[in-house]
Parts: sequence; structure tokens; C-alpha cells
Amino acid sequence: MPDSVDNEASAAASNEGQPELRRRRDRRREEGDPWTGTMPIITPNDSDAPASTPAPLQSRSWAEAAAAADASAGAVTDSISADASPAEPRRPIPTAAAPASGAVSPASARAGRAAAANAPISDFISSPGSFVREQKPRPVGGFRGMLYKLTGGAWNLGPSAKQREEDELARRISRQLQGSYNTAVLSLKGGIGKTSTTVGVGLTLAEFRGDPPCAIDANPDSGDLVERALGEGIYQKATPRTITDLLKNVDNVDSLTALARYMHHAGRLHLIAGEQDPEVSDSLTAEEYLRIRELISGYYSIALTDCGTGVTHNAMSGILQSADNLIIAAGYAVSGAKRARSTLQWLASHGYEELARNAIVVITDKDEVSSRVDKDAIEEHLSGICRQLIAVPHDRGVADGDLVTLDVLRPDTRRAYKEIAAAIVDGYV
Repeated sequence: MPDSVDNEASAAASNEGQPELRRRRDRRREEGDPWTGTMPIITPNDSDAPASTPAPLQSRSWAEAAAAADASAGAVTDSISADASPAEPRRPIPTAAAPASGAVSPASARAGRAAAANAPISDFISSPGSFVREQKPRPVGGFRGMLYKLTGGAWNLGPSAKQREEDELARRISRQLQGSYNTAVLSLKGGIGKTSTTVGVGLTLAEFRGDPPCAIDANPDSGDLVERALGEGIYQKATPRTITDLLKNVDNVDSLTALARYMHHAGRLHLIAGEQDPEVSDSLTAEEYLRIRELISGYYSIALTDCGTGVTHNAMSGILQSADNLIIAAGYAVSGAKRARSTLQWLASHGYEELARNAIVVITDKDEVSSRVDKDAIEEHLSGICRQLIAVPHDRGVADGDLVTLDVLRPDTRRAYKEIAAAIVDGYV
């Protein structure tokens, strides 16, 4: 047949001209795939196929899931520990036995919840700090602080010894207290820094503590506690509420809001002003002071009482009866040191030996005594008969007898007030 011959001849010519196409066609024919057929069907070999992974067991209880997760984590940890080095045997975490099927029976669910409740808490819950690297404290000021700022925190040498001491003072001052405490500030001689110490320490406590302190002016000689904290001009413009006004209405004060009407505020330091009328100021009795103290204890954890000069005025027995510790004010003079020692001796011989033994003696260099005064001898004379002796250096911000603010005080003076405040709180805990 001519047509067949022609087609074969044409195909032969085509094959000669397209050898690559011919070779691919012959290969498909040898593999059993016709020219226009489909790709051969490949039957998977079961031996070559990967092993099927069983479906995870569904749990209806969070407790079961948590117990299973803890058990898996424990198994991984044990495996790693075994490869690394011998370790102590791990206490197995009890888990509820689950049925082979996907469903969980109610009895198994209850058992799982009970097991999870009794199981030890996972490490990331009981000790989350173990998963976070401890951050070195940031240095403040000095060369360390400058280097930290210049490098963007890349070089952190940590705080200096001085900064660590300051941080420790702040920690001691800011400790949480359970209850209300009272510190009495007294002396046998006036003009040696008693009121300025009360204000400076009160402002320091207010700066570092979360709860504001309260300072009470119980000076029978027209005390100026509020004037030293607010300034003479501000106090004169304020409503002249005094401790006498509070006593007249003490039965009607049933909230901090009602109490605030009889108080003055120097920042976070709350103050009760003393009576300015000389005929009335000396009439405060021990019973009246105790009523004030009981009222204050319901709203303030720390109270400072400026007692004035002497230890024999009417309110003094009530003050000492409610005091938790004392500050004895003294000066760098022979007379000041002797009076401070006499105060401690009087307390010890009149039933207040515990207060005398735990007293804090504060020596204020108010008048900047001459070099002829042996300060070391005065400090040695007093240090052995009290719990702690702290010296406040000469500072114009204290010596002028006017407004006392922490911003204008020298760093050494502020440091001394911090030490006094920390020593006060030490006596409470």
C-alpha cells in the first residue's frame, strides 16, 4: 500500500532527523508505556514506607494533659542527664492510665485530675527565675555609670561599693512593717538639732517608704516642728490647726480624710502642729497624748514625736509609754554630751532601761565647734551606752533654724539622715 510505505518512509526520515526524540520514545515503549498512554502505576512497597505514627491520645482533662506533658519533659531530661553524667534518680510523676481507645472514661479522668493535683509543680512554675539570667544592677554616677551610658549598657561593671551601701540603706528604710510604731526624739538641752533631726529623718522616711510617716509636735514650749518642715511663711498662711484642735474633736475623727483636716503636709510627710499659745501648750497630758497616739496608729505605720526639752513635762510619761525606740539629740560640746548621757541614765533608772539600751544618739555639729573640741572623745563617751551613735555634720541647711529640705542639704547630711532612718526601722523589726 502506497500510503503505508510513504508513512514508514516519512517516519524513518523523521527518526533520522530527530535522534533524541526517537530515543525517548523507544525508552517509553520499553518501559511498557505506549506513545499516547498514561504513566505506569507504581504500587508502594510496604517495606520501604516509613512506619506510621500513632495518633496522639486525646485527653478530655487539662490535668491529664499537664501530667502527660510533665512526664514527657521528665523523660527527655532523664535521657539527657543519663548521656551526660550520672544523676540522682528522678522521682516519677504519677500519671493516669489511659484506655487504648481515644475516649477517656470518667474514672480515668478523675484519676488523672487527682494525680495532677498531687504531682510536684513544674519547674517553670515553682522557680521561674531559673529560666532567666540574673541581670547585674545598673551603676549610677561615677566612672561606672558614665561607662555604662557611653556603651549603651554593653559594659556594665555593676554598682560601686558606695552605691551598694546606699542601696542597702534604702532597703532597710523601705521594709514593710506589720503594725504601727512610734519613735520619740528628745533631749535635755534645746538648740542642739532635735527638731531639725525630726524633720530631716521624717522627710527621709517619706522619700523611701511606700507609706507616709507622721510627725507629732508634742513640745510644750511652743514647738516649731511644722515651721521647720513647711517654712514660716507657708505655715502662717495655712489654717492654724494644732494638736489642741485635734483633741477637741478626736471622737469625731473616724477616717483618714477627717484626720487630714487637722494635719499639715510637707510632701509625703504628714505633721500635727504643736500648740503655739504658751498658756495652753504645757497643758498636754499623758492621757491626751495617748489618745492622739492611738488615733494615729490606725492610719500610719511610723510616727515621730518631737518631745521638746526635758523628760519631766506632763505628756512625757505617755510618750515614753508608747515609744518603741528613742532618738537622743546631742551636740559636740562637753555640756551636750553630758546631758545626753544624763538622759540615758535617767531613763534606765526610771523603768525605761530597754529604751535606753536601744536608743540612737544623734550628735549634730550645729554650731561648727572649734578644732579644740575632741569629737572622737565625745563619741567614745556616748557610743558604749546606746545601740548606735550617728553624727550629722555641720550644714547651713540645718544650722539656720529655718526651713529644712532635703534638696539643699549636703550629701553627707542626707547620708546621716538615711542612717538614722534605717536605724529606726531596725528597731521595729
